Amino acid sequence: MPDISPIDNNFPDQATAIVLENLPDERFGVSELAEKMHMSRSNLLRRIKQATGKSASQFIREVRLERAMELLVSTSFTVSEVSYQVGFGGTSYFIKCFREYYGYPPGEAGKRKAEEAELAAGREAAEGEIAAGAKNAPEARPLALAPSKRKASPWLMISAAAVLIVLLGAVAYYAWRPKPGLREKSIAVLPFKNESSDSANLYLINGLMESTLNNLQKIKDLRVVSRTSTEKYRHTARTIPELAEELDVSYVVEGSGQKAGNRILLHIQLIDARHDRHLWARQYEREITDIFQLQQEIAKDIAREVQAFVTWEEAKRIEKIPTTDLAAYDLFLKASDLMRQGGAGNLEQALAYLRQAITRDSDFALAYATSAIAYYYLDLFQTHKQYTNQLDTYSDKALLYDPSAPECLFAKALYYVHQKEYGSAVPYLEKALEFNPNSIIVIHFLSNFYNSMVPNTAKYLEYALQGIRLDPTAYDSVTTSYNYLHLSNALIQTGFVDESLEYIEKSLAYNPRNPYAGWVKAAVVYAKYRDPVKLEKLLLAELEKNPAALHILQELGKLYYHTGNYPAAREYYLRFIDLRTDQDLDIFQAADITIAAVWSKLGMREEAEVYATQFLEHAMNDESIYKHLQLAMYYTYRRNAQKTITHLREFAEEDNYQYWVLLFKDDPLVAPFRDSPAFKRVISDMEIKFWNNNRELRKTLEEKGLL
Repeated sequence: MPDISPIDNNFPDQATAIVLENLPDERFGVSELAEKMHMSRSNLLRRIKQATGKSASQFIREVRLERAMELLVSTSFTVSEVSYQVGFGGTSYFIKCFREYYGYPPGEAGKRKAEEAELAAGREAAEGEIAAGAKNAPEARPLALAPSKRKASPWLMISAAAVLIVLLGAVAYYAWRPKPGLREKSIAVLPFKNESSDSANLYLINGLMESTLNNLQKIKDLRVVSRTSTEKYRHTARTIPELAEELDVSYVVEGSGQKAGNRILLHIQLIDARHDRHLWARQYEREITDIFQLQQEIAKDIAREVQAFVTWEEAKRIEKIPTTDLAAYDLFLKASDLMRQGGAGNLEQALAYLRQAITRDSDFALAYATSAIAYYYLDLFQTHKQYTNQLDTYSDKALLYDPSAPECLFAKALYYVHQKEYGSAVPYLEKALEFNPNSIIVIHFLSNFYNSMVPNTAKYLEYALQGIRLDPTAYDSVTTSYNYLHLSNALIQTGFVDESLEYIEKSLAYNPRNPYAGWVKAAVVYAKYRDPVKLEKLLLAELEKNPAALHILQELGKLYYHTGNYPAAREYYLRFIDLRTDQDLDIFQAADITIAAVWSKLGMREEAEVYATQFLEHAMNDESIYKHLQLAMYYTYRRNAQKTITHLREFAEEDNYQYWVLLFKDDPLVAPFRDSPAFKRVISDMEIKFWNNNRELRKTLEEKGLL
């Protein structure tokens, strides 16, 4: 059967039409679409990728979702009825996919579309009024209104009120407008010095420094280095140019302050860091009751001086007052200082302060958000979660009282991650970063999120690079070591072996005892040389540092399984199993299938079946892109070639998978059918896709000067 011509520009439309014709059939997938279009499956995958940039399964799913949106806003069908009509096998899966694609559940589709239409009409009217007014006011320019998450009010449709609101926004916008002749706008805020006679006031001075930093971080036009990178300079003897070279910034803010009675006195200096030249120095003296206005004023003055472009929305977020109760805010600052120090004891003490703050101000959104964040980290890595209800309650209240605060959005994302509802967490994480584009805590979380929770190698590398950019040299060598560790891991996952080796050496240089850097180095060295003897030597050296290192124990078990030394594999896996059970941890579930294989080789059939069954349950519940790869691993264990190939083909449609996937063909489990033409073909397709992505990613990173 002839293929559609490669130069046929109607290809996506034709494919869409065929999917729509077969919409109610939930079994209609990639193979069926290829058959209907008279194409081979591999050619269809290639053509859809070229035309849309999407995988074939993603393309089909999005056609279904877009038709679902049409039905939801134009008919009275229920969500479950629409789910059935567009070919989803279950309503819960439909809701999950719809939320991931549109950012809200299908039950809100009609309301959201109505709000968007109303807002668009209001925006068009408002911009028309501004354009008309520009003829009489030469300096006035149209100001685009950002979409609101709240229900549109009638004023959006009434020109007089719309013009008033837009012009008020324009005043704020142009007051902060940058001057011509911009330079690179990167800035570091050094720790403020406490000049109070009472050292107990340090948390207050730290809080003022933190608020200055947080306000500047909300400005997308600035690159603001994280506090973890500037903290190391609290007692440094380095010159400003040396500091600027290390942090790669153009400006430095220095500050000192004291609290005397009910008054705060701050002295702030802005320095041209490259030339060690003071641009301005200003003294601020305010009543404690004016603390929020003081914080806003400092941020505005700095932004104006460095000619930062500040949008109306950013200005509003900076000007927002967190609470009207100053005693509650004082408790919040004490809690925040403890949160930055970390550790379970500090988190629990911070929660005690936050509870007091909430008792004083029951609408204090930031106190609720910070409480939720503390509960999340107290529960981290625990199999049996203790704080689910608190995390749920506090994150909901945070959003209730301030749905646009980055901290509140981040807190809600943590609740969904805590529940392993990762798809629901994504829009909250992305919105939190949109509202605070320099937030190192969100960027580091997204880096880890796309490494281990929703694996996506391209996004993992993107956020790891952003993390290094905003946190180039943390206040201690341990933190810097972890930053370089993440970047090295992201690089090896995307196939940049030499670059990964360079950064993992940097990680170890900052902290030779980093418990994970040696592990990653061992993996990178193996990727470069494919030498199991080198790998064994490096892993044993890491285990000598920490005999209870779960990640090293399971890695040694896997190594000895691959080299056929089953008694040694069993020895390390038994230690791994005992520690994982004793600590009640739900990690390294993928190791269970290798444990089953080792037990089977040693004649321990019943024990092997227990671990094989555990692994199957884990694979079936896996919502990541690796679901079908893990099912393929399971069926290699069962020696079912047909199902192995079927699941590998499904996995081959995914994108941005890890370099280690390419080593699947070397697993001893696949030996019985490694020479199968079908197996070779699907492995070849996966390798070609991976290295094509690697080349494109290298080109992009080199163009941006990041590689």
